Order: sequence, then C-alpha cells, then structure tokens
Amino acid sequence: MKSFEQLRQYRQQQIVKVSTSHQLLNEFHDELMKGIVHTALKKVESEWGPPPAHFAFFLMGSAGRFEQTIWSDQDHGIIYDGLEEHQDYYLQLGTKITEGLSLCGYELCEGNVMSSNPLWCKSLKKWEEQLIQWLEKATWNSIRNYSIFFDSRVLVGDKSLLLKLKELSFSQIDKSPHLITRFKQNIGNVKKAIGLFGQFLPKQYGEKAGTIHLKETIFFPYVNALRLIAIQEQMTKSSTLSRFHQLPEKFSTLKIYEKDFINLLNNRLCLLLDCKNYDEVHFIKISNLTTKEKHELKRIAKNGYRLYEETKALIDKGV
Repeated sequence: MKSFEQLRQYRQQQIVKVSTSHQLLNEFHDELMKGIVHTALKKVESEWGPPPAHFAFFLMGSAGRFEQTIWSDQDHGIIYDGLEEHQDYYLQLGTKITEGLSLCGYELCEGNVMSSNPLWCKSLKKWEEQLIQWLEKATWNSIRNYSIFFDSRVLVGDKSLLLKLKELSFSQIDKSPHLITRFKQNIGNVKKAIGLFGQFLPKQYGEKAGTIHLKETIFFPYVNALRLIAIQEQMTKSSTLSRFHQLPEKFSTLKIYEKDFINLLNNRLCLLLDCKNYDEVHFIKISNLTTKEKHELKRIAKNGYRLYEETKALIDKGV
C-alpha cells in the first residue's frame, strides 16, 4: 500500500506526461484517486475494522463527468447499504479520503460537496429519502444539489447502489413532469465570453482583467445542455461525451456539436498546460492566445451557445 506522500510524488512525476491527452489524463486521475481511496480505507480499517456494509465511493463534478484538467477540486460522496449507526465509520472514511486527495493536489470543494460532509455520506435508505426530498421541494438549492449528484459515477465499490438512486430519482421525476422546467430554470442564462459583434468579453477589472472564465462561459453550455437531456431521457451515464453518444433520435440534430466538444476537451489541455494551481486553471488570458486559437475558441463558444438554446427549444416543444 502506498502512502499519501508516495501518491503525491507519483502525481508530480507523471502528471505532465499524460497531460497531452484528455483520455490519458482522466485515466491517470482515476488511477491516482483509486490509490488514495484504498490507502484511506486501509487507514480506517486499522482503527475501526473492516467496512460494516457494502458501499460505493462516487465522484461528481468534472471528475464524475471524466472531464478533469491538470488541476481540479474535490466533488465526491459515499453510499453504504447498512444501518444508520454505520455512518460514523463512513464519515471517518470520507474524512480520510478528503485529506488524502487534498495532500495529493485536489483542492477542497468550496461548497463542501465531499464525503466528509454528512449531506453527501449516507446510507442507501437515507440517500433515497434525501433525493425524494430534493425533488419534492424543487427549490433552487435542492435542484442544484440534485444536478450535482446526477453527474456521478462510482470509482470504488458497489456500482449498483448509485444506479438504484438514479433509477429512483427518474421514477420521482416521472411523477412530476414540471421538474424538467425547474431544471431548465435552475441552469439560467449562460454567461457569455463572446459579444454581439464576435468580440471576446474578458473581465475588465482586478487581477483577472483580460481573462475569460473558460469553464463558466464556454464549457458549461455543453455540459448543462447534455445534462438536461440526460435527466429528461433517463440516461445514467455521467460524462458529456457518453451523453452525446446516447442521444435519442429526437435530439439527433444536436449530434453535430459533439465534435466541437471533443475539440474543446483537447484544446483546453494545451491552453491550460502552464497553469500552476486550481485557481489558474479556469482562466484564459486573451492576449496570450494566437490568432488561430482565438478563432477556434470563438467558434467553439458560439456553437456551445447554439447547442444550449436549441436544447431548450426542443425540450420546450416537448420532444
């Protein structure tokens, strides 16, 4: 078993080597995070004994969508198929995992979407109750929490536990079709990086002046559009690319945007290769881009906005 320190060193040694390929980079993140989870589990087992029930450690956010860059923060949870009294064990495990991920370069989640938080570490029964409550309340925050949860996949443990929760949520949404409208409203308007006349709209003030937020303005239109379709069409896969692959015939006109998203995944690795930390990885300085890079980024951004608007229009038509 490798220590957290050994895993941190392994990351430092290997991360640049795999950062020219979206697939290789995300496979590396998975390998590293699995090592961290198993090391954390051994630490907990040495003090608390073996896990008292089957469990699943799952990823959300960019990791859940298999869309991480060199730097990312933590978004994860735990489901265990056991008694309520077992929660302390899994919260301890979640805390150790969170510590290990942090030591190995994964930023703590500002919103505390981590398995060290009881909100994201529950028994299967309590998870079922929480999902139903989120969807019945349908407040801005509860819909947001469900959307975060929905972009999830199991990294370590029993995959059937997460699948049961997604299927339960689909049956709940079937009973309340208006929820699709609430999901659409929750996404709101897209922050744009491109103006009416095709010009970039960088930040004007502060230390980020002259930059655009790549994730919010260019990446999210693709992610949000495909998530909305996945919820409506009851697609359990979490990555945006897998959702493109599974598009039903009635959404076939949106298939043309898949190539743009693939180009975005690959291009951003080149654009962000020199970033030194998680904060830097979201921002692109326009003045650092070549003419060709600017043209391509504008094209991808515009097509992302078109995809987003066409998705909403198709859903409004009730396709």
